[in-house]
Amino acid sequence: MSASRREPGRHGQPGQPGRHGGSGPGRLRVVPGGRHEPDRLYVCAGDGRTAAWYDRDAARVHLLAEDAREDVLEALGPFLAGPVAVGPPPVPTRADLARLSLHPDDDLAPNRPGEALLVALERDPAPAHRLRADPRRRALAAERAAGEALDRLEGAGWRVLHSLPLPGGDRIHHLVIGPGGLFAVHSVYARKQRVRVADPVVALGRHEPQPLIRRVRAAADRASFALTAEVHPLLALAAPADLRVTAPPRGVRVLRDADLESLARLGGVLKPADVEALHAMARDRATWTRV
Repeated sequence: MSASRREPGRHGQPGQPGRHGGSGPGRLRVVPGGRHEPDRLYVCAGDGRTAAWYDRDAARVHLLAEDAREDVLEALGPFLAGPVAVGPPPVPTRADLARLSLHPDDDLAPNRPGEALLVALERDPAPAHRLRADPRRRALAAERAAGEALDRLEGAGWRVLHSLPLPGGDRIHHLVIGPGGLFAVHSVYARKQRVRVADPVVALGRHEPQPLIRRVRAAADRASFALTAEVHPLLALAAPADLRVTAPPRGVRVLRDADLESLARLGGVLKPADVEALHAMARDRATWTRV
């Protein structure tokens, strides 16, 4: 099929659906690509299937079905900022096929750091006046700090997912996939506190020591089972005043959130194609329902 070019209609605001933005199976809606693909817009049918995507950098609309051409271009009309090429997409990789087959509700890639905590705070906010700060907000601050540091790894060929739900109400705070392997990262708020680590316990300030290392290992084990690949456990401490590891935990990395970018120096474990394939598998909510 030869590529054609189309002049856009009136430019609209990002986030507005096209005229077909309803819920029926034949209606189309425009969905942003999210933080991993900020330059893409996906055109989805009401049942979640992808009909096309618009690559803004390349000024090209990739059509998956020629008979949907007019409907796709009409839905994208408000978003097109100049002439665009229209044609079939390049031959998709296995990772592309896995991603395109996902319903938006099952795609975990758009999750923000602390997504589950954000939802919980919106549904059940703490009372306006209370003697102690809501512990969920401290936990959210820790996940955000670690998440921001980990997201910066993406320029070095890494992929990062946040707040992956597990059966039973547990979560993997962050999953990092890159040239140096896979890491399940557990974030802990430790601002201005002395932290002591002696496998399997972690002591934060004057609080009673907790067997946190076991929880970190358990999350990594569940991720390894889900992805059929070795996932290393990592404990990320948000802004501790002092960190001492008196009995190094076997197989568990312990890092300050400010040191998480050091993972970028690791390599020699996964090839780029393996990183993409594992990321495509990990972003699917169904992957985590059987662990």
